Amino acid sequence: MEDSLNKEKPEVRLRAFRAIDEPETCALFIEGHTRVLTSIGVTKVSYSKNEWVNNPAAFVMVVESLDRTRVYGGARVHVAGGTEPLPIEQATGSMDKGIFDLVWKYAQQGTGELCGLWNSREIAGYGIGSIFLIRTAVAISYQIGIQSLFALCAPYTIPPGEAVGMEKEKSIGNNGTFYYPKLDLVATTMVLKDVPTLTQAYEEDKNAIFKIRENLNITRVEILRKKEITIHYEIKIPNIDQWDLKQTIINAEKILLGSKVSHNDWDFI
Repeated sequence: MEDSLNKEKPEVRLRAFRAIDEPETCALFIEGHTRVLTSIGVTKVSYSKNEWVNNPAAFVMVVESLDRTRVYGGARVHVAGGTEPLPIEQATGSMDKGIFDLVWKYAQQGTGELCGLWNSREIAGYGIGSIFLIRTAVAISYQIGIQSLFALCAPYTIPPGEAVGMEKEKSIGNNGTFYYPKLDLVATTMVLKDVPTLTQAYEEDKNAIFKIRENLNITRVEILRKKEITIHYEIKIPNIDQWDLKQTIINAEKILLGSKVSHNDWDFI
C-alpha cells in the first residue's frame, strides 16, 4: 500500500457499511489488518478465517483515501445473533463459558461488539485507531439500534474505551482479563451499557459522538496532540432499511442454546 497521504494536512474518508454489501472493501480491510497483526507477531486469532465477510450482522468502518483505492485503518461492529458468535465469545469461550450467558444478558435488548480495530503506519499518530474509530463505532451502534457494546481491549485501547463510556466487566476471566490473542498479551473485557445515552462517557467524547450521530455525513477537522486530520464522515449505513434487529435477537437466543450443547465443537484458535 503506497503512502499517498499528505502528512502535513492529511485528509481521509471514514465510511460505514454492512460487510455483505462490499466484499471488495472487506478484502482491503483484511489485507491491511493482517499486515498489522503480523507486524506484532500475531498470526492466528479466533476470527482469522474471516467468516464475518458473509455475516449479515457485521458492520464495517474503513478509513480510506478519498479515491477509495487505499484503506488506512478500520474496525467492525458485530451484532449478537448473526451467522457466527461474537468474536469475544469465540476468543474466550474455551477459557470461560460464562461469556455466553453474559452476552445473552445484553443481547436480549440488542448488543454487539467493537472488534478488528487497526490502523496502518501511514496514518499512525493521528488518533484514528485510538479515538476516532472508537467514537464512530459507538455512533453507528446507535444507528444499528443496539443498546450495548462489548470490546476485548488491548491495554492501549482501555483509556479511549473508558472515554466513550465503557466499563471493565470483571465477572469473567481473571477479573475481566484474558491472555489474548497470544500468551504474552493481555486483553480486558469492557462493556458500554448505554449506547443511546452514554452516561459514563467523557464530555468531549460524548459531544463528538452526538454530533456525528446527528450528522451522519459530515466533515470535521479533528485534532490530537496538535496534529490535525480532516475526516469526511460518511457513516449513514447503506441499505439499513433491510436490517432486522428483532430477528437478529431471536437468532442470538438460538446461538446461546447451541453454545451450551456444542461449544466444545467450535474451532477456537
